Parts: sequence; C-alpha cells; structure tokens
Amino acid sequence: MRPLIALAALLLAGCASRSVAEPDPRLFEMRVYYAAPGKLDALHARFRDHTCALFEKHGMTNLGYFVPAGDNPERKLVYFLAFPDRAARDKAFAAFSADPAWKRAVAASEAEGKLVARIDNAFLRATDFSPRAEPGAVGRPLLELRTYTTEPGRLPNLLSRFRDHTCALFEKHGMANLPYWVMDADPRGARSNLLPGRTLVYLLAHRDEAAACASFAAFRADPAWVRAKAESEAAAGGSLTVPDGVKGEYLVPTDYSRVK
Repeated sequence: MRPLIALAALLLAGCASRSVAEPDPRLFEMRVYYAAPGKLDALHARFRDHTCALFEKHGMTNLGYFVPAGDNPERKLVYFLAFPDRAARDKAFAAFSADPAWKRAVAASEAEGKLVARIDNAFLRATDFSPRAEPGAVGRPLLELRTYTTEPGRLPNLLSRFRDHTCALFEKHGMANLPYWVMDADPRGARSNLLPGRTLVYLLAHRDEAAACASFAAFRADPAWVRAKAESEAAAGGSLTVPDGVKGEYLVPTDYSRVK
C-alpha cells in the first residue's frame, strides 16, 4: 500500500472508488470562523479546552478542525461536524448554546472582546461515491479543500464524471480521496455563497504542496482525463463548471483536531 493511501484513512473507512452500497445518510456541516484581530489563539484555546467536548456532550460528531497551510491573514478556522439529521443538528446546537458550561467559557474567553468576527456555514450531504467520513489519527497530512460550482442543471454530469473517472484518476496520480459532499437541499440556517444544487465540496490528501502540484499536473495531462472531460462536456453541451468555478485551499489539522 502506498504511503499516501495509508494516510487516507484520515477521514474514511474504506476507499469508496466509484460508488458505495449505502451512501452515508448523515447531515454534515462545514463551519468557517474568521477570528477577530489578535484573537485566533484564544479561539483555538476555547475550542481545545471547552467547545469540542461540549459539542460531543450534546450529540455532535467532531470530524476535523483545520487552518490554512502557511499564512493565515484571514485568521480562519475551518471545521466539519456530523449529525444524524437536521432535527438532531438543531436540537444539539440549541442545547449547546444553553449549556451553563458554554456560557461560562464564552464569558471568560471574551472578557477582553469577541473572539469571532464572522461565521460562515454550509450544510452538506455525502455523494453516493463518497468514502464514509470518520475522524482518525494518522499523522499531519496536507489536505486540500476543493469546491466546484456548476452551470445550472449540470451538477449530475459533474458527479457522474467524478464517480466514473475522476476519483480513480486522482488515486492513479497519488492523491487520496476523502469525503465528497453536495449542498443539502434545505439551505435554511446556512450562511454561505455556495449554491444548493450546483456545488460539489470535497477533500483530498497530499504528501505536501510539491506533491499536490505534481499530481495535478500528471492528472491533467492524462489522456484518460482529457477524454473524460471532453466527453462529459460534449454530453452536457458545454463546461460543467462556471468560469472560475473551481476553488482549492490547502489545510492542515489543528493540534486539537481528531484528524491528526
């Protein structure tokens, strides 16, 4: 087994190339916090010492906590939670917000000002070809968070291309497939510019940035990819994604992340 594929145990329980027998039915939430100036370390401390444990107390599953690799001028924290369903999510957050232990933690941590300037969040559902998202301790890999925004009506075409071609080609060129999600059909309570019905969100694992660049260069030059891309776009009547609709960001786990 190649080292990178061993690394991919990070957030998956078995490699789900192409499709899985039973897609994961859980609701996932991606939350992005932008700390107030000078407050990122204090925000990490609150998650490390209080928030993560209180989330678990109230029935939330902590999947992983990450910061951008290298510089972090936006003072960003990105994390993922899992819930049985939307009702369980709303109930869990209501109980968490009312917990006296949380109120004490907030009061103590914000004695000299708010820690968070802004919160974005999006609700996600696993695709039928996604590995199951689970936390795991397997070192400190470099992750890549990627989002694709499709032209109207072309998300099914994009999912077919990933299911039938892209995921296997990623593996062929040394990238590890982690969970793949689409936006939940119910955007209620979300604060995000991601579009329900038009967005794919997924995570890859790389050895490092140089390896990621080399892998993607080899992937894009692969005749199998060139052919799959051309055929999928011909069938759809044009590009599957909007101009500048593919975004990527390198992430590394925080010291308190259950993904190590």
